[in-house]
Amino acid sequence: QVQLVESGGGSVQAGGSLRLSCVASISTAGISCMGWFRQSPGQERERVAIMCTRTNYTNYADSVKGRFTISRDSAKNTLFLQMNNLKPDDTAMYYCAAGPYTSTLNYWGQGTQVTVSS
Repeated sequence: QVQLVESGGGSVQAGGSLRLSCVASISTAGISCMGWFRQSPGQERERVAIMCTRTNYTNYADSVKGRFTISRDSAKNTLFLQMNNLKPDDTAMYYCAAGPYTSTLNYWGQGTQVTVSS
């Protein structure tokens, strides 16, 4: 079973930056797609960003385009999310997910909290 562990969350003021990391317990070479999702209390889960190595596909939610950047270090089995110019609306629990296709993400982490104030 693949284990995903997120880190890098925290509290920051509007306009600040954070970098999230997601480390997989085993090699992710055979897993094409890895992405970030977020969810706030009372709201539906939202896909923030995803990238698939097999097709060199990358996609961002409209709400984060130009501010967030997703990247992957295959050698370290790690996924990153660089978040710049954070807004209060970015406040949420952020989850890492992985799977063979964008519509089939079989593995999920426990999440890391991001709180943006002011």
